[in-house]
Amino acid sequence: MGRTPAGETRDRVFRFVRDRLFGGLPPTVREVQAAFGFLSPQTAREHLDGLVAAGRLLKEPGKARGYRLPTRSGRPPVMVPLLGRVPAGPLDAAVEDLEGYVPVEAGHASGELFGLRVRGESMTGAGILPGDIVVVRRQPSAESGEIVVARVGDEATVKRLHVRGKRVELHPENSAFEPIVPEPGQLAILGKVIEVRRYLEGR
Repeated sequence: MGRTPAGETRDRVFRFVRDRLFGGLPPTVREVQAAFGFLSPQTAREHLDGLVAAGRLLKEPGKARGYRLPTRSGRPPVMVPLLGRVPAGPLDAAVEDLEGYVPVEAGHASGELFGLRVRGESMTGAGILPGDIVVVRRQPSAESGEIVVARVGDEATVKRLHVRGKRVELHPENSAFEPIVPEPGQLAILGKVIEVRRYLEGR
């Protein structure tokens, strides 16, 4: 079998790095070498340098895991912590273990941001599917009609906020689920959902 064309190999290296970045952990040169079976790290470095030269990747000097995807603004993205999973269905305890990091364009990174991976189907009508990542701006309040991550007691969920006078409700976007109506004092808004990510490869 003949050798894989260099351009095809480079495309595969790019997809590998991109998927690792989407997963929140940029690869090192040696991890690229191991993934592709290159005989030396220099071969991996040449492919990575070629991708940087072509503008397909950015490299932060002095960092082993310094590869980043370029953004429309031309500035390196901000790496936002991915804090685990939040239900989009019946209330369940949110898992807040650090999974990795999510790249967010610098221009969109105002305030303190965090990412959560969604499980459950109660927000499918809003285009939020199981396995998606929601990027959340941490804030203690939100406007009626906005999608929020909220804690009710010790449990968290992602829902659309509805304020009716003094009554606060958390509404699903799926008719198979019922709204959540917290008792007074039970509800805490953790943040507002500002972006939804869905990765079709490497998830």
